[in-house]
This record gives sequence, C-alpha cells and structure tokens, in this order.
Amino acid sequence: MTEGTAIRRRRECQECGKRFTTYEHLDEIPMQIIKRDGTRENFDREKIARSLRIACRKRPIGEDKIQELTGAVEQKFLGEGEKEISSTKVGELVMEELRQVDQVAYVRFASVYRSFNDVTEFMEALSTLLATEKKSKKPKNPKKKKDKSPPK
Repeated sequence: MTEGTAIRRRRECQECGKRFTTYEHLDEIPMQIIKRDGTRENFDREKIARSLRIACRKRPIGEDKIQELTGAVEQKFLGEGEKEISSTKVGELVMEELRQVDQVAYVRFASVYRSFNDVTEFMEALSTLLATEKKSKKPKNPKKKKDKSPPK
C-alpha cells in the first residue's frame, strides 16, 4: 500500500457487534503518459523499473536502488500535479536520476532513449557528459602547494 494514500477505520456492526477494519482510498484518475506518436497509456511504474534494470545490467546497482530511482522519478512528476505527462519528460527525469548514480548506466539508457542516428550524435552526448563531469569535479579554491624544502 502506498504511504499516506489510505485511511484506516475501525468499525463495529450495530446488529451483531462484530468489529472490523475498513480502508478508504481516494479515487484517482490514473496518470496518463503521452507517447511520441500521440497515443496515451496509463502510467506503469514497472515499465520504468524494467528500463532501469536493463540500463543497470552488470553494474553495481541493486534492486533496492532501482526501486528508489523509480520512486524518485514517479514523485517528481506526481509533484507537478499534472494528470498527463509526455514520455519525453519521463525519460528526461529517468536520465537525470540515473546520471547521479552511475554514468555507464546513464549512457546506456540515453543511447536507447534518445535513439541516436549515428555515432557523431552519440559522441556529442558523451562529450557533454564529460564536460559537465569535469566542471563538477573541479576544485573551487585550489590550495597552494607548500614548499617542502628545509628552512635556510
């Protein structure tokens, strides 16, 4: 059961006195994904998890992390309050999350998701990834090297 989406009530039958529990759930309109060809389908959390498993195959990423990533993507677009979201936006959210976890899995996912037409497009995407990575690892205040020669 999803956290915070049900109300648990303890009740008692007025005739027989038997106690029982009921759960009240909100009736929600399912989230719709707008595909590239314009068709719509219901959001399927497992579809995201499946694509993450493929991208993370033979990488040091366990099922718990895949479920965490899937949940993070789902929460991001549920937080926007929209009932429809484009598959492009979902893919971008997946890539954003995956990029922070494993760059190889990110490149694998991006290569399928973005469906590069040739090696040049793929290399441009890799170059962008590497440039971004260099900027994030660059120290803000480089320390001066200490002179290790003995004092005179």
